[in-house]
This record gives sequence, C-alpha cells and structure tokens, in this order.
Amino acid sequence: MDLLRFLEERRTELLFLTAQHLVLVLVSTAVAVAIGVPLGLLLTRRPRLARAVLAGTSLLQTIPSLALFGFLIAIPFLGIGAPTAIVALVLYALLPILRNTYTGLLQVDPAVVEAATGLGMTPWQRLRMVELPLALPVILAGVRIAAVVSVGTATIAAAVGAGGLGTYVFRGIATLDTRLMLAGAIPAAILALLADALLASVERSRRPARAAALLALGAVALVALSLPRGPGNDASRAVVVGSKNFTEQVLLGEILAQVLESRGLAVDRRLNLGGTSLCHAALRSGQLDAYVEYTGTALVDVLKRPVAGDPAAVLRAVRDGYAALGLAVGEPLGFNNTFALVVRPETAARLGLRRISDLPPHAGSLRVGLFGEFLERRDGMAGLVEAYGLRFGTPPREMDLGLLYPALAQDRVDLVVGSATDGLIAAMGLVVLEDDRRYFPPYDAVPVMNTEAVRRHPGLEEAAASLAGRIDEAAMRRMNQAVDGEHRAPAAVAREFVMGLR
Repeated sequence: MDLLRFLEERRTELLFLTAQHLVLVLVSTAVAVAIGVPLGLLLTRRPRLARAVLAGTSLLQTIPSLALFGFLIAIPFLGIGAPTAIVALVLYALLPILRNTYTGLLQVDPAVVEAATGLGMTPWQRLRMVELPLALPVILAGVRIAAVVSVGTATIAAAVGAGGLGTYVFRGIATLDTRLMLAGAIPAAILALLADALLASVERSRRPARAAALLALGAVALVALSLPRGPGNDASRAVVVGSKNFTEQVLLGEILAQVLESRGLAVDRRLNLGGTSLCHAALRSGQLDAYVEYTGTALVDVLKRPVAGDPAAVLRAVRDGYAALGLAVGEPLGFNNTFALVVRPETAARLGLRRISDLPPHAGSLRVGLFGEFLERRDGMAGLVEAYGLRFGTPPREMDLGLLYPALAQDRVDLVVGSATDGLIAAMGLVVLEDDRRYFPPYDAVPVMNTEAVRRHPGLEEAAASLAGRIDEAAMRRMNQAVDGEHRAPAAVAREFVMGLR
C-alpha cells in the first residue's frame, strides 16, 4: 500500500520517465535493426568478412555498460544525454540482430534457393520473396532478444543524463529508498515483458512479415506520442543545471535550478550524473551551463594542483585556473563539505579512536568502505595513507555512496569515507574522526558556470550569487537527512529551503 501511494504521488513524473525509457529503447532497437539486418545479409555474401565482424560485435558485449557510456561521453558530438545512451544501446543490441540475420539466411535450404533461381528469379527477387521470408522467424528472435536486453540496459542511461526509469533506480540507491528503486525496476520489468510478448506473437503469426510491419508502424506512432516534453518552454533558451550522483549534489542542483526558475529563467535539469570528471567535462563542452563544485576537489582533482589549506588561497587558485578553461566560479555557498572518516561509536570506544592519527595501530584489522572515486583522487586514499602512515590489512571495499552508512551500521565494514555534511552521521549516532594533521584541503561549495552560458543567460550569475553564504553546514546536514533519512523528494526539500530564503 505504501508503494501504491508513492506511485500515485509520483504518477506524472513516473509517466514522463517511462516515456523517456520507451523512446530510448524503441529508437535504439530500430537503429540496430536498420544496421544489423543489411549487415547480416552482406556477411552471408562475404564469408571472410563475417568472422571478423561477428567477433567485433561479440567483443562489444563484454564491455561493461557504464564503461561504454564513459567512453562515448568523451566523443565531442555525443556527450551527456540521449545521443550517448542511444549509441550505447545500439551497440549492445547489434549482436543478436546481426548474428540471427546471418544465421537465419544461411539456414535457408539451398535446394529452395536453387529452385527459385531455376524459376528465373533475379537475386533481389530471390532475397525478397524466398530467403528473407524463410529467415524472418530467426531474425525476429534476434530482435526480440535485443529489445528485452535494451529495456534493462537503458536503466543505466540515467547515469549520463539521458533520463528514463533508471533515474528512480539511481535515486533509490543513493537514498536507500526501496520505493524509488521499485518505482524504476517494476515498470522496466513490465516493459521488458510486454516487448517480449509482442515480439513473440509476431514470431508465431501466420504472416510474420505483415505483423512485423504493423508492429513497426505502431512503434513509430508510440515514439511520436511518447517523445518527452520536459519543463521549460524552449530547450535552446533553458539553463542546463547539472549535479553529481549523490544526495547533497542533487539537492544543490535543485536549489540552484529553483532559484533560477524563481527569477523567470527556464531550466533543464541534468541531475544525478556521474562523478567530478563527467560533470566538469560536460561544463567545459557547454553541455552543462552550471553545477555546484567543491573548491578542494576543483583544486586537486580537476586542476591537479598541490593540496593547500587556506580557503581563500584555494578559492583564488581555483578561480584563476577555471578562468583559463572558460569557466566562472561564484561565491562560496557557506559550508565546507570536507571528507570524513566515520566509525560506529562502539568501535571508537573499543579502540580509543578520536582522531585519524589514532588509526595506525588498529588499521590492519579494520575493514574500510569507500566510493571508487576516492581511490583515484589526488586528495584521496593514497595521500591519506601516506599522511597518516596507515597500513590496512585488507583492500578497501568499493561501493555506491548511498550504501556506505548502511554497510557500516550492519557491521559489514568498520570505517567509511563519507562527507562532513552527510545527514546520516548524526541520525545514526556515528563518530567522525578529526583530521588532526589537516590532510584534506577546504571543500567550500561554489557554483561553477560556463562563461559562454553566463553571457547567453542574463541573470544566471546573479541568481548563483544570491546563494552566497546562505547554506551553512547545519542546514545542509538537515536537508541531506530529510532525503536520506526521511526519504523525502530532493525537489520538495529544496523547495522548502528556497522559499525560506525569500
């Protein structure tokens, strides 16, 4: 009943995300068919080429979906959004369609082909009237597999700003909200079952070619009706606001978006994207107009500068470095979201842990949980281990940011790397170890904007400036807790905060 009420409350957004998901799947499957069927036909006429092409498409299947999305984002004309998702889905759908087309045509009885030739049919007539009709059931089986696989793979598209039902899945993981995860997973499963059933009925039809043509026409009509129409009156005039893929970032993206909207600007939200590298690359390329970054992250992880401790000096260095990249850095929002090493209170009491420098004698027996980016950052794990002389007995366990605190509470790990403003720290009564050697630089939250976007959207810079000094650590922690602990929607929490600013 709780899930049904939740779905009822979110029905408008759920329909919008389902429409996005449907468009991604239908368009990518159609493109895969348009490429795979002719290519499969060509391979039957070029046997030497077939082995290499089939091996290449099989190799594509071995690339993890997130990795493939990451590779495609780096291509200038793709970037974040639906184009990258569609290209990735086409690549994954290509193998079953291509292989089944190739196999189906090869399995046509040579005697039948010879008889058609004896009747005086041209090669084109033989293909159209004999070979393709006989191979069609096998080809349709490949399309059926590709469509079902695409429905599932399309959930990953949310990580690159393409929307779809994966948006709910990623939000649910980040906030540990089972309702959100089910709201994304159940409709995706229903879509997969419907696709499988429809294509199975086409396979079993007495006239599969006619049934396939009718289904294709229906798919075209459905895409036309389902094309997502997001908020904003004109996409070319909307300010594109992004965020990284954790609760605080989504909240800050929503706050910035709502402040812009309150000033009459249309906003296109691209929230819950990947990590720092993805957001920064999207901002530089103009695919994002603005998002909130942290000064320490900008200094060390983006600009590759040495760690520094003075907040004002770090902000100046970041502004100078970003200006050379065509980016503008606004005033700090009012809080420092430094990294935090967090343990359970009983662990802190048993081992006498108050500061990070208390860890070395016990590090060999501690199980550490962290998010993958922390292992790669210049201000991350490698520098922390060196600064404090830590020698952990087992490698850290990488996991999604939203799973760190539940893993700690369930005694799956003993120590996690979180953030100072995480709402679950206070809610769960956890202990933050003091960074007594001042290893971490300041991480003041600041809006960063593409300078071309600032010129294109009068009022963007002023709207960002209106948030300067307005969000302190206590306020940010309360908002994080409202989403992570109370499972409230980030947009609603952000709205309450923005209304309180007026």
